[in-house]
Amino acid sequence: MANRKKNPRERFSYLRELVTEFQDTSSVDAKEQVLANLANFSYDPDNYMHIKELNIVDLFIDHLLDENKNLVEFAIGGICNLALDKNFKLLIHKHGGVNKIISCLSSEREETVLSAITALMFLVCPESKADITTAPVIDCMLRFQESSNSRFSNLASVFLQDYCKPEQIQNARHLSANYSQVYSASET
Repeated sequence: MANRKKNPRERFSYLRELVTEFQDTSSVDAKEQVLANLANFSYDPDNYMHIKELNIVDLFIDHLLDENKNLVEFAIGGICNLALDKNFKLLIHKHGGVNKIISCLSSEREETVLSAITALMFLVCPESKADITTAPVIDCMLRFQESSNSRFSNLASVFLQDYCKPEQIQNARHLSANYSQVYSASET
């Protein structure tokens, strides 16, 4: 096992076997286990060149909207693990990952939502900031900030403080209030 960690070719071969198993198996349990393993391997920068070569980022992005909530949770976890790396940051943005990550904010699973918020924060860069700090996302963060769940509240507060301008927050509040008024009026 120690040799596997040190030998890049063995590491690549092992990751390739995992990707092949994921693609070839019809077992839901096996897919979940493999995607969880790939997400765990995404923690280690020594694996980054292999992850890029094997298009594992695309595998993660492709499963962000999956019906299987376990696959979504593992996929967003993998993306979150990679999102601080500038090359993966740009790749995730370029391959349409931001909008799919935003869709994870509505998950009923706490870990999926927390990973999505964290990934969005990690992904902010000049190329992606406008796509991430939109009024609907800011509105979502404002609601999370009011959550009784301190993990949601704390992460949302950091997002709003570090990545949003006061005028963006005010605009999101204004749009939300207008929407609520229109929605309330349409129900009567």
